[in-house]
Amino acid sequence: MDRDLEEFARLIAAADRIVLFTGAGISTESGIPDFRSPGGIWTKQTPIDFSDFMRSDAARRETWRRRFAMQPVLRQATPNRGHRAVAELVRTGKAASVITQNIDGLHQDSGIPDDQVIELHGNTTYAHCLNCGTRYEIESLRVDFESDSIVPHCACGGWVKTATISFGQSMPINEMRRAEKETLLADLFIVIGSSLVVYPAAGFPELAKRNRAGLVILNLQPTALDDVADLVLNRPIGDTLGAVAGVD
Repeated sequence: MDRDLEEFARLIAAADRIVLFTGAGISTESGIPDFRSPGGIWTKQTPIDFSDFMRSDAARRETWRRRFAMQPVLRQATPNRGHRAVAELVRTGKAASVITQNIDGLHQDSGIPDDQVIELHGNTTYAHCLNCGTRYEIESLRVDFESDSIVPHCACGGWVKTATISFGQSMPINEMRRAEKETLLADLFIVIGSSLVVYPAAGFPELAKRNRAGLVILNLQPTALDDVADLVLNRPIGDTLGAVAGVD
């Protein structure tokens, strides 16, 4: 190990309760495109606001067209070395929870129990009714949409949407409360693959630092919190986490 990896491993070994905070960077290594980086999805198409989804059939149709167009990529994506390393830290009890901005479900696919993954921005691997909460599977909705151009809706009359948080949509209250609680209990907070520009999610590492937890940032590009972090690692996520967690 080089000096930075040795320091990273030392911080992990010395910690009693680690919280891992993940962003898009950990999933790009699984082939899932980023949203905000140069060449990312939102540089090619404007995000659809939640208010537009609710009031416009055209917006709902375009939202679902984009989601179904992503299905082959999401279906083929599997947890990479970084995900497996995160899962190992949880399995061994070093990490108490994973707070994630990601919507791909790869942390659960890597073996982390649902109750230890806090999804701040929801999950795109399934859908639900915005009115009654009934769950729907993406593939069954896709068949109807592509064969009959049916925009998904529920028997109760409510609109069906992927279980994600869109622009203009309220953040999930329970998940935000859980994330705050876990952050305040942590003595080491590790940011993995997040640019830390999206709030309120990016406020959690700030909160951890104010609460005197150690702060490590592992991200290919610099972030706004690098100056206050105890350790900054601008290097590939899978190789770095895999090395310190002992995961191939």
